[in-house]
Parts: sequence; structure tokens; C-alpha cells
Amino acid sequence: MSPAALRNFAIFVIFLVLIDLYAYKGVNAALASHSLTLRRLVRFLYWIVSIGILALMIYSVFSMQGSQTRRDHSYVFSLVALFLLFFLPKLVIVVFHGLDDLLHLGRWIWSKLLPGPAEGSGEALDRANFLSQLGLIVASVPFVGVLYGVTKGRRSFNVAHIPIGSANLPAAFHGLRVVQISDMHLGSYGEDLSIVQNGIDLINAEAPDLILFTGDLVNDYADEAERFVPVLAGLNARLGKFSILGNHDYSDYVQWEDPAGKVANLEKLKSIHKAMGFRLMLDEHLTLEQDGEKIGLLGVQNWGKRFQQYGDLGKTMRGTEQLPYRILMSHDPTHWEEQVRGTGIDLTLSGHTHGAQLGVKIGHATYSPAQWVYKHWAGLYNENDEALYVNRGFGFIGFPGRVGMPPEITVLELQRT
Repeated sequence: MSPAALRNFAIFVIFLVLIDLYAYKGVNAALASHSLTLRRLVRFLYWIVSIGILALMIYSVFSMQGSQTRRDHSYVFSLVALFLLFFLPKLVIVVFHGLDDLLHLGRWIWSKLLPGPAEGSGEALDRANFLSQLGLIVASVPFVGVLYGVTKGRRSFNVAHIPIGSANLPAAFHGLRVVQISDMHLGSYGEDLSIVQNGIDLINAEAPDLILFTGDLVNDYADEAERFVPVLAGLNARLGKFSILGNHDYSDYVQWEDPAGKVANLEKLKSIHKAMGFRLMLDEHLTLEQDGEKIGLLGVQNWGKRFQQYGDLGKTMRGTEQLPYRILMSHDPTHWEEQVRGTGIDLTLSGHTHGAQLGVKIGHATYSPAQWVYKHWAGLYNENDEALYVNRGFGFIGFPGRVGMPPEITVLELQRT
């Protein structure tokens, strides 16, 4: 670790210790009226957990310096989950206890400004502790949310059936069932094959005509996908399985000592797509034929407004102008905004956003931090007979869970209108 990185990490640790101390002060204030035995038990549990997590984090940072250990995303993401599980509730406690302290301070200042004795001020100050007590209750919300997300949330797939209507669709393709999956991030699962296998079983149960994977098979390294090859090879579709690359698949987010190693990694990933039975499309197109009629399937390399711009849309589209209906796989939905829209592509399929792996449903609407970053972040969008569907993602990265934003398997039902 470089001196600068070591200094920044030390500052971060000091910040965490200060958060711990002030959050404990809030816990102690909230439990002031409870028995001494309970307060001692809470104090013991609070500090044993806090010190244990801090020690584990420090150990992991200094022990995971080798290039091979950094490939263990599942371990790192598990640490992230453990950290968030206990850190987010502390932040809530800090906010509420901070308000409580400000209220106490305000009452104290007011009592000093008033002439004469401030009768009853002690009782009022005691009652003001309700904010610390409320904070302790509210802190359970992020705790339960994170716990749910890393246990059940990431396993509970949503199979979304989406009708896609178009007057351009040839009659022979009316009723075509296209399953879209995206953002598997297989390196996030570690040795656990069960979640992916469950998703594959759900897909096959839909009896799809076509399976399209819209990028980010791995987090960084091709070997993350090796153990999943037999599982994903079990996907079945009448007209075949097709895929593209996402921004993570190029392994641009890690440092390679040897540039040739990075090239070899991408070539290996391409061969894994083939071993899984997917036809990887790299700025190219093909035609799908049924009962004498044809539609176009196009696959472009990653192109994002804020990410890598490898894709060549002109090359991908060249030769498809006479096809009556075209489906484009493009990983990043900002590509639709910047280049695809207005080209006559009937349906663009994207992923990338994950729906931020976090959502809150109010009524029939779902809100997510993803909408602060992306104009088109999840679901179906239509403009001038051109449609974009943004899949919410199959897997996860960073935070190893999903809260209010379940992993998605999209069944697109093409309809001639």
C-alpha cells in the first residue's frame, strides 16, 4: 500500500472510530432508563461487534494486496455487506442523537437567557431523549433491509412478462418469446452455484424461442465464469442464444502488469461464451428466419456516455436497412439516448444500471437512486415507434444483495399490431 493510500485509510479508520463512539453515546442515552444489566449487555455486544468488524476490515485490507487475492470478489463483497449491516444503523443513530444533543443544547441556552430559575428544565431535558430512542428504532430499518438483501433479496427472481407491440413485426414472428438476461457478474457468487441454477431453471420453464444476454458476464476476469459454464450451457432456446459484452467484460478496471494478459483474458472470455452455447456478437448482425420471413438481430460492443465507447453502431447496422424489424443488443442504455434513437431500430435491449440494486415501491411506482444517474434506468421506454427495454440485472456487484429491486428475468413477447 502506498504512503498516500495508507494515510487515507488511517483517516477513514479514525472516522469510523468517531462514528462508533458517538453512536454508542446515542445508544446509551436511549437506554438510560433501562436496567444496568441490560445496558452492560448492550455495551458488551456493541463493542465486541464494532471492534471485531474494524479488526477484520484492517486485516483484510493489508492481507489482500496480491493480484490473485483481489480476484475473490465474493469475499470482498461479503465484507461490504457486513460493514453496511452495522454501519448504516450507526449513521441513523448518529443523526437522531445529534438532533437530540442539539435539542438539549438549545434548551440549555434558552434556560441561560431566561431571567430567573428555569423550573422543570430537568424533566424537559429527560423527555428530549425520545429522539435517541426513536433513532434506535429507526436504525432497525437499514439493518433489516441489508440483511434481507443479502439473504433472500438476491435470490428472489422477478420473471417480468413484457408485451412489445410493433406494426413492423412480420406476422411470422407474432408471439415470439424472447428472454433477456443481463449483468450476471458471475464473480460475485463465489462457489455458490445455486442462485444461478435457480435462474436458469426459471428461464427454461418459460420455453423461450430466443435468449439474449446483454453483457457483463463477469466482474473483471474470465476465469470467474469457468465454474458456471455447465450451468449456463443448460439454457435452451428454439432459435438460439446470443450475447454481447458489457463494460466489465473488457477487464478495464484492474491493472494488468502484462498487456498481453489482458488480451488473453478477453479471448478466454469469448471462448467461454461459445462453451456456454452463446453466439457472441461484436459489432455485427444476423438474420432470424421463420416461415419465410426475416428479422434482424444486432449486437454492438459496449458504448456508454460515461463508460467505454468500443461499439461501432454504423458497422453493426450496415446491411440491415431492408429488414422490416430489428432488435439491437447494447449494454448501456445511454447508447440509445446518444446514438441509437432515430436510426429506425425497433427494439433496443440494455442492462447496466442494475436498478441500483435498491428500490422503494410507493403505490404502483418504484423509485431508485439509479434514476438520479440514468434517464432510462429500468423497464420499457417508447419514442416514435422505437422501444428500449432496460433489464434490472440478474446478479449483483459491490453490495452482494438486492433490496426492493429483485434480480430480473425478462420475457419479451413480440406482438404484431
